[in-house]
Amino acid sequence: MCSRYCIDDYEVYMQKNLDAPMPWIGMYIAAASALCSLAMAFDAFNGFRTKKFWFPCKYFSLNAASLTLLGVAMKLTVDLTSSMMGLNDKIATVSSLVLISTAMCNFVTSLACMDNNECLLNLTALGILVFTIAGNVCIHNQQTSDVLDDQVVLAEEMATTIFMLLLFAILCSWSVAVPTTRRYIESKYLHKHKIALDEGGESSTGKFSIEELRVIVKKYWVMVEIGSPQFVMARSAISGTCGVMCLLLALGLGEAHVRLSLLYKAFRRTGSNYKWSIDWILIIQSTGVVLGSVAPLWRWFIAARFNICKTGQKSWSQKLKIEIYWTSRLVDWKEKPLSVQIRHHNCRKLLHDAKRLALNICIRVQILLVRVSKLVLLISSTCASAVFLCFHRIEKLNTYGTRALNDTRDLESGAEVELELSRYVLLLEGEAELPKKILTNICKEVDKLFQKGRSNRPKSLIDLLDMSGNFSGVREFDNNEVPSLHSQEPPNCWSLPVVTLTSIAISLPNIENHKVKRLLHGVSEGLSVRNLD
Repeated sequence: MCSRYCIDDYEVYMQKNLDAPMPWIGMYIAAASALCSLAMAFDAFNGFRTKKFWFPCKYFSLNAASLTLLGVAMKLTVDLTSSMMGLNDKIATVSSLVLISTAMCNFVTSLACMDNNECLLNLTALGILVFTIAGNVCIHNQQTSDVLDDQVVLAEEMATTIFMLLLFAILCSWSVAVPTTRRYIESKYLHKHKIALDEGGESSTGKFSIEELRVIVKKYWVMVEIGSPQFVMARSAISGTCGVMCLLLALGLGEAHVRLSLLYKAFRRTGSNYKWSIDWILIIQSTGVVLGSVAPLWRWFIAARFNICKTGQKSWSQKLKIEIYWTSRLVDWKEKPLSVQIRHHNCRKLLHDAKRLALNICIRVQILLVRVSKLVLLISSTCASAVFLCFHRIEKLNTYGTRALNDTRDLESGAEVELELSRYVLLLEGEAELPKKILTNICKEVDKLFQKGRSNRPKSLIDLLDMSGNFSGVREFDNNEVPSLHSQEPPNCWSLPVVTLTSIAISLPNIENHKVKRLLHGVSEGLSVRNLD
């Protein structure tokens, strides 16, 4: 008996020692959640600062770093050994699930900037994390099904898990369409580029007036901005559905906070091994959900605004039509012969039929997801049409007020320029026309850059160009073939040869210091202009 008591005391003592650092592990989870939340907040702030309301992913995209942080932040959902008996413990498990779903909504546009291999690797890693979390949630609920206290957030946990799996399916669905949409946008860009060259008269004289050069810059600026892969993704039906799901998830977390606080007042606040750190995890993750919901909701707004332009012009069947770029890649895979060489005819035929069956299922799932996304976007844009109409009326009033103050001739010339630039908008098949407000904002952005260049003239760069005798080397270096809009390294990158030549020039002996400094200042200003965002 004495030995058994000693063993029991020893096990209690060991368990107490093992549980001692758990609050600090909880703070580690809170820190990872805070980093994810801050990255999503910085993306939202950057979108507002640059007036790119499709919120391109700059700080928080689908990569190894963000997945590692999410894996740490999701420890509560994969911990099957700790008893989460406190009220905040239970809400924290829901907030963890909502946080990863919100992060996946923010990941959507970043897929548009990845190549095929990078996209496959990142989605595979995300899938492992998502299915691990879903499996652990199901196991935990199954093992604790007889305990009433562990079932108070069952509905929220299961609903959030289903949403998480649906969001992963949506990410996979969009990743299949990304290469086709890239090729489509790129082909339209090449076509518009040829039109811009023909209209500019570059082949005859090669010289432009300042006003002609200003219009040409605006043409290419419009093509690059509208044809941006992340903007193409942000205005799609998939992005709108992610925004709706993000809103529902945030509301579900808020409901869990209110319901559990009202119905289970007698519960203790914390009852797990994480102790006081659970409060920090809950506060940080709930704040992260709020901050992370900004970008998906604004993308939903952008997608609805695009879609509302065509709601009354087509029938329902046309509105829900599935464009070919959604399924063309899957169809190509289905028709492509097997790369594995199998000599046995029956085995080869069986494997080929299995592949066709699997891809037929994938095609049907893809069509279902896209059609449901289009339906969700159509319903949301129809319901929000009254709101958009109010905004449109207010914009009209502001426009009339502006016309009363400004010169009529300037407005007419600006309208003519915008009408000309509208021909250079790059849209996918089936997309609505670009709202005039977006095109106007793009033109204003270019005008601001022109004004900034006027006020902050690069004097050293101008002096450097004035000393240049001719630009024959530029013509030799330049290439008539336009590189892909989405290539990470264009064939002719100006920065590296300019920096290399500058390094050689300043390393030559017997060169006066003031000339070296002038050259460095001129090149520095040129590089800053080239890298201007």
